[in-house]
Parts: sequence; C-alpha cells; structure tokens
Amino acid sequence: MQINNYLACLPEMVLAMLGLIILIIDVFLKDKFKNATYILTYFLTLVTLLLTAYLVIQVPVSGVFFDGHFIVDNLSQVLKATGLIVLFMVVVYSRAYVKDRLFPRGEYHVLLMMSGLGMLFLVSANTLLMVYLGLELLSLPLYALVAMQQDNQHSVEAGIKYFIMGAIASAMLLYGMSLIYGLTGSIRIDEIALKLMEADRQLALFGLVFILAGVAFKFGLVPFHMWIPDVYQGAPASVTLLVSTAPKIAAFGMIYRLFAEGFVQLEAIWVIYIAILAILSLAIGNIVAIAQTNIKRMLAYSTISHVGFIMLGFIAGPEVGYANALYYTLIYALVNACAFGLITYLSHKGFEFENLKDFKGLAKQSPWLAFMMMLVMFSLAGIPPTAGFYAKFLVLSSLIEAGWLNLALIAIIFSVIGAFYYLRVIKLMYFDEPSEVLFGLKPRMGALETRTMLSINGLAILLFGILPGPILAICGYALGEVIF
Repeated sequence: MQINNYLACLPEMVLAMLGLIILIIDVFLKDKFKNATYILTYFLTLVTLLLTAYLVIQVPVSGVFFDGHFIVDNLSQVLKATGLIVLFMVVVYSRAYVKDRLFPRGEYHVLLMMSGLGMLFLVSANTLLMVYLGLELLSLPLYALVAMQQDNQHSVEAGIKYFIMGAIASAMLLYGMSLIYGLTGSIRIDEIALKLMEADRQLALFGLVFILAGVAFKFGLVPFHMWIPDVYQGAPASVTLLVSTAPKIAAFGMIYRLFAEGFVQLEAIWVIYIAILAILSLAIGNIVAIAQTNIKRMLAYSTISHVGFIMLGFIAGPEVGYANALYYTLIYALVNACAFGLITYLSHKGFEFENLKDFKGLAKQSPWLAFMMMLVMFSLAGIPPTAGFYAKFLVLSSLIEAGWLNLALIAIIFSVIGAFYYLRVIKLMYFDEPSEVLFGLKPRMGALETRTMLSINGLAILLFGILPGPILAICGYALGEVIF
C-alpha cells in the first residue's frame, strides 16, 4: 500500500522537512536576531535529530518499499538510530568551536543534517541506484563542511582534495555498478545475488573490483586512503569530528548490503581482496601513525588501521563475523567521537589544540579531561577494561573460529605496534610539564552540556568494556547472529 511507503521513510521525511525549516529560519531571521537565531537553530537541530531517532525506532512497518528501492529491517533501524545519536553528540561538541570561529552556524547545522539524511538513505538502500544516491547525499555536504572555514587555507585545500578524491571514488563505484547492471539486468541487490549464480564469472569479478575500489576509497582502506590524513588535519576540528564518526556507521551498512547480500555468490573471491586491503591498512595505518606529531593526523592513520580491523570481521563471514564487525564499528564511532570531541573542546578562538605537545601536562590542569582522553587512548589501543579491547577480542575470536589464524596473528602484531603511539599521548598528559597553551585553561572551561556529554561519552567507553551486553544484544538483533 502507498501509505506503507510513506510510513517506511517517515524519519527521512521528517529530517528533510525540519532541516529545510531550520534553513529558512536562519536565512530570514539571522540579520535581525543574530544571536537568538543561532541558539534557536542549535536547539532545533538537536530536537530534530532526537525526534528522527525516535521515529526510526518506532517505525511501524518493515520490508521492502518503493518498488524494491528502500528496505526497512533490523539492520537499518540500528544503523540509523546509532548514527543519529552520534550526530547529536557532534552537534553538542561543536557548539563552542563553531561559535568561536564565526562559522555560518545555520548552514553548518543544515549541511550536517543533510549529510545525516544521506546516511539514512544509504543504510536503507536495496538497489544500486539508492546506494549511489545515498552515498552522494552523504558525501556532498561533507565536501562543503570541510572547506567551510574560508579564512583557513588548509581547510580549503582539504575540501578540494576531498571533493576530487570523492569524485574519483564515485566514478569507479558507478562504473562497477553499471557493469553489474549490464550483466544481471537488475539493480535490486537481492535479485543481483540470485542472477550472479548464472552470470559470466569473469565479468562479474571485473565489476566487483571497481565497486570494491570505490567502497575502499569511501571507507579509507589502503591503498585508497590518501585523502584521509590531509582531510582530517586540514578540516576544522568540528568537521573532522563529523567525518570520522557517523559516516563510518553508514559505510558499514553500504558494505554489508553490497557484499554480504549482493555479492554473496562471489564471497570466496572478495574475501581474499578484502583480506589484502585489511592487512595493508593495519600495516600502513599503525606504522605511519608513529611518525606523526599532529594528533588529528595521527588519529587519521589510526582510522585507517581500525577500518582494516572492521574488514577483518567481514572476512570471518556470516556465522560469526558480521555482527562482530558491527560491534567494532559502533564502538569505534563512540570512541572517536570522544577523541575529537575533546580536541574540539580544548581548541579555542585563535588556537587549534591539535599538536601532540599541546597535551603535555593536561592531567595537572584538568585531571578529568585527561582521564577521558586516557580512556580513549586505551580503547583505541585495545587495552582492557575499555570497550575497544572487547571489540578487538570479538573480531580476533571470529577470525580464529573461521580458520584465519595467520590473519589474526598479523592483526595482533600490528595492534601491539599501534599501542605505542596511543600510550605516547598518555605519557605526555601525565608525566610531562604543562605546555604554555594549557595555562589559563580552567577559567575558559564553560559549556556545561559539552563537558557533560564528554563525561557520558568517556564513561560509556569504560562501561561497555566492563558490561558489553547491551551493545552485543543490539548487534545480534541487527543481523540475527549469535555473538561469541
């Protein structure tokens, strides 16, 4: 029924309509009521994200809609709800940063919501067309956000590089999709899975390679990772916070739809390809991160290595791996949100808190923030009792159970190597004398909601490491798997 189509995409319609209303409010009122308009758009954005997340959870229908283009299932609900919660955190963390740098705040919030809209469509995509449209709607606002700080040359350069690399990735993805469509005569992912059984295997692999290359570009897998360090470093901290969190959740949905559901007949082949990319990502990400002196650039290479870890879950397969990979993705988004939230919060007008030396003595000036950052570093390094340890344990366990023992050993070796640069940050905070940038830090501490969100975020990293059950149950619900 037609009404079911509209009920299925009710969260998307609400997010789009309220986003446009916020844009209209900003355009017509900011000249007369500048400060009041900024505050109004900020709170309306938060309410919109929470309302959309509620509608995602309460959507009364499930199945395939709009002639097979749009799917509502457990996975889409989980990815949408968690992605919207992460976007909510991003908005809270960004408030002071955006205000200090005189960003066009209304546009910032609207672009963030439109990127979120693309994320919602991407994880509910059931055809190649919807995958492409959702991915572009997710990406295009991010290009503008990265280059939004026009008085910063690095920001503009990062935006241009991000756009060019994104365009190349989109072209490769679209070309691969066109090959698969020409081979199977269908753009529906479920129909492609069936028709590939009788299709020419060589042509199918040719299309698969292009799609995998496009996905690897978007996800940041080696050797398609070149844009990540420059974009993370050059973009404003609040935008890096956005780019490094919610899109990773949407990317998991895209990879799952395309490979676990669409190319299931070619699993024996694409598992080998992904294994190679994962090993390269673990190696390059962890080794190159050691040489970095910029925290944003260091976390960029850290992202590359963690994306490799997520891919290891896909290698383990449907019996044990996919839900573990989802668990890793959700925990990584939570931890990265806290990491860049702290960086965004500690940055102030006229100064970017982004060099490793800036963390010297943070424990003496602000013990609580240093403790939050320590939890982040422990989690990224995979040290118990943080959530990052259990996430890595699950992925490694699924690899061993699936018979990939050598790959699990390689992952452990590079994880040990990567622990060095995470522990280095803790050493700077707790054992070095405070840097000059930290003097006067306490009087500047305001933003009660930001400090509260950072505290909740940081403690959640510890809590989900000790009590992982709730997130495990969510992942099992999303994919219908039993997690080890």
